[in-house]
Amino acid sequence: MKKLLIITPHYPPSNLAAVHRSRLFAQHLPSFGWEPVILTVHEDFYEEELDRNLQQLLPTGQRIEKVNAFNVTKPRLIGDIGLRAFFQLRKRALELVRQEEIAFVYIPIPSFYVSLIGPYLHRKTGVKYGIDYIDPWVHVFPGSDQLFSRHWFSTKLARWLEPKAVKEASLITGVAEGYYKGVQERNPQLMNSCVFGAMPYGGEAADHKGLHSLSLQPYLFGKNGKLQFVYAGAMLPKAYEPLRAIFKSIRDHAAVFAGVEFHFIGTGKSPNDPEGYNIRPYAEEFGLWQTVVFEYPKRIPYLDVLIHLGAADAVFILGSTEPHYTPSKTYQAVLSEKPILAVLHSASTAVAVLQESKAGVVLGFDGAEAVGSISENWMKCWEHFLSFHSRFNAAAVGQNVFEQYSAKAVTKQLHELLVKLVG
Repeated sequence: MKKLLIITPHYPPSNLAAVHRSRLFAQHLPSFGWEPVILTVHEDFYEEELDRNLQQLLPTGQRIEKVNAFNVTKPRLIGDIGLRAFFQLRKRALELVRQEEIAFVYIPIPSFYVSLIGPYLHRKTGVKYGIDYIDPWVHVFPGSDQLFSRHWFSTKLARWLEPKAVKEASLITGVAEGYYKGVQERNPQLMNSCVFGAMPYGGEAADHKGLHSLSLQPYLFGKNGKLQFVYAGAMLPKAYEPLRAIFKSIRDHAAVFAGVEFHFIGTGKSPNDPEGYNIRPYAEEFGLWQTVVFEYPKRIPYLDVLIHLGAADAVFILGSTEPHYTPSKTYQAVLSEKPILAVLHSASTAVAVLQESKAGVVLGFDGAEAVGSISENWMKCWEHFLSFHSRFNAAAVGQNVFEQYSAKAVTKQLHELLVKLVG
């Protein structure tokens, strides 16, 4: 087996969403002739709460190398685990590449700073490396245009560091093409020297089946006779205007939604802040808070999320004014065997997948200029969903449509890209 070194500061028992990218790749790589070597940071140095149940999902005997990190100072000057463990990760990575036959180094980001280990290893040893964009690095945040603000500084630093990280990369991948499209535009020379590939998050049916062996119960809400939806995960930055349009329509038809609840889980400003509400201000603006709309800002463990999806009556999916929502995230909802109500940019590939598989009902819109159409079409979509929900049969959902979005199929894509580079 060829050895693939994956440098990822967070790994189970970290409960951050990005750990599943590396976890699922590492789980399925051996099927394609690769031995993954995970280089991560010891969980004693994580800031977020740990999810020990996640470790039960790891394959027996998986090789995991752990390094220490500098502790978070008080006041908190540097929190990013990739910075606090940068030199420790770099040192151990160099040792592994020099001591063992590492065929390729793969670095999922964020943490963005860890990507700089790739060119360092390449200069020292000649080993090829790739970067996987789970999130875009150079990104304009609200407030990035405010001179000397935190977001202004972050954007400037990203624009300076990213070219250094990608300059000698052999492979650049992303959750969707849009995640690395800007990299290509800013670094056109890479088009002749680098292989690119879009690989969505893969859904893992085994994670859902494994719930039966764990004594987990939903605790955020209980059955109360209402039609309960769950939205799980972070909000996309440009999803708030579509959300406002939905809430406005719900307010305007309050009697229709008296028996409905929308539960937003893990949507807060930061993973560990139970008061970091993002949805609540919009719910309060339209008088829906704690009647129709509920928010639990703090991120809960991954398996707990699956339990709550299973406890709900339906899954709510919300995209943004940009068409970056990928079908793999939808696949996770399909695996919960619940009907799906989705509001997505019409250009999102998830729209066709949902419709073809008959897994849910989609309200599409064409971008920021068409957000107003959501309010206009919401009630028609709602009536369609109620009809769909009444006759929903999970067994009738076209699972074959989602096969290409399974974790194993996505890992096969990675394998095929690696073969182009190292044989």
